[in-house]
Amino acid sequence: MSNTLTLPAETRAKTGKGASRTLRREGRVPAVIYGGNAEPIAIHVEAKELIRQLNTGTFFDGVIELTVDGQTIKTTPKDVAFHPVSDRPEHVDFLRA
Repeated sequence: MSNTLTLPAETRAKTGKGASRTLRREGRVPAVIYGGNAEPIAIHVEAKELIRQLNTGTFFDGVIELTVDGQTIKTTPKDVAFHPVSDRPEHVDFLRA
């Protein structure tokens, strides 16, 4: 039985190292949605909500419904990059389901 989690997200206009660092200082985690024969979407999610869902233990086992600009996109988490010292999530890759 797969679990379905919901995660609110927002699109981001700027990408790159500087923009990502700014997002992390504001308590957000940069992410990307790719796959499904569509263009990748650069997004960001709230760090506290992402950490809460990562700690459930079922984050990688189920479907994550991302709500981006009023549109729901079903995805599966592909990878989460963590900071080597603080173990905070730095980036998330989502694959369209």
